[in-house]
Amino acid sequence: MIEKEIKLEGVDPREFYGVGGVNWDEIVRLSPKVKAIARGSVVKVLGQKEEVERFERRLGALTEYVKKYRHISKEVVGQTFGGGGSAEVSPDADAILFGVGGQAIRARTKNQKKLVEACEKSDLMFAVGPAGSGKTYTAIALAVKALKDKSVKRIILTRPAVEAGEKLGFLPGDMKEKLDPYLQPLYDALGDMVPGGQLAKYLEEGTVQIAPLAFMRGRTLDNAFVILDEAQNATLGQVKMFLTRMGPSAKFVVTGDLTQIDLPRHSDSGLSRAMGMLGRIKGISIIEFDSKDIIRHRLVKEIVKAFDDNERSDNKDRF
Repeated sequence: MIEKEIKLEGVDPREFYGVGGVNWDEIVRLSPKVKAIARGSVVKVLGQKEEVERFERRLGALTEYVKKYRHISKEVVGQTFGGGGSAEVSPDADAILFGVGGQAIRARTKNQKKLVEACEKSDLMFAVGPAGSGKTYTAIALAVKALKDKSVKRIILTRPAVEAGEKLGFLPGDMKEKLDPYLQPLYDALGDMVPGGQLAKYLEEGTVQIAPLAFMRGRTLDNAFVILDEAQNATLGQVKMFLTRMGPSAKFVVTGDLTQIDLPRHSDSGLSRAMGMLGRIKGISIIEFDSKDIIRHRLVKEIVKAFDDNERSDNKDRF
């Protein structure tokens, strides 16, 4: 009988063991010939020399898999400890990351993939297109991936607090409660990608920040992945203010839908004007989404098309 200590290198023990220790329980269940106890990043194993060495090899294979794919599940544990000791299962090749419950978050359309590719070469990206085309969702997935990969220290998500049919002053609650309805879609997307307890911790610590655009003034945003959502409702001055917050080690994504401007005058929107001025600068990418990228209910594509056709007809009548 021997006892050995194995240190988990390069992985977050909480993610590795799983919510409520579900992954660790599976490891123990599939390793009946040794006694294994986990304490933080250290695992103690007791058993016959050959069995301890086998356990160490399999734990090492699982650790390498998690470092490579940023993903672990009971199925992956079963493949490693219940099979031949290899974790080289076939994860989705195009997965950006694995979200809550091991769900693969992937780029599902041509332009979503363009946004993923642009993130590799550009520090500032504009992603514009219709509702439901996955602009914001894909951008948030890239932000969460960057945080997990430790290429940034923070995620900052912001939106202009522009009223679309409701007045802020008449909504109940303090300023945060008044603003949260505008920011809820960002919380929803994060909820698919980060477990609830971990997300609450990130929000409390400031690792993830969600705030209206006005709160960005005067800040320098560095070592961060920053997303300005619904940018069609920002004026040119606000877009300039936001973009000039960019620190030397930051990634910025600006998303918007030029057909859904809620400003009193459509001409006040600064998104298209900013894109026109900045589009040719090296290090800036512009990805234009269209109705083919819409991945909501099948009727959404038809709804968008009907409104576009109607708008074109109205414009033709004016002339």
